[in-house]
Amino acid sequence: MQIIKVIVTVVFILVCAALTFLVLLQEGKQQGLGAIGGIADSYWGKNKGRSMEGVMVKITTWLAVAFMIIALLLNIPAIFG
Repeated sequence: MQIIKVIVTVVFILVCAALTFLVLLQEGKQQGLGAIGGIADSYWGKNKGRSMEGVMVKITTWLAVAFMIIALLLNIPAIFG
């Protein structure tokens, strides 16, 4: 049981590092004055899901879900006594 906890902890640390790295790489979501003129709704604004930024957002979402699940798994003994 102790080996599994060590493995899950190592995976948790790797997920934390990857999540931090991806969040720091992403651009800000501020649109500034471009949102007023409708520039944000251009072709490039609508197709961000196919760009590298869109891929990074999806990976960040999955890593955040993994972070939460692993954090709960690591704290189950503390929750149930």
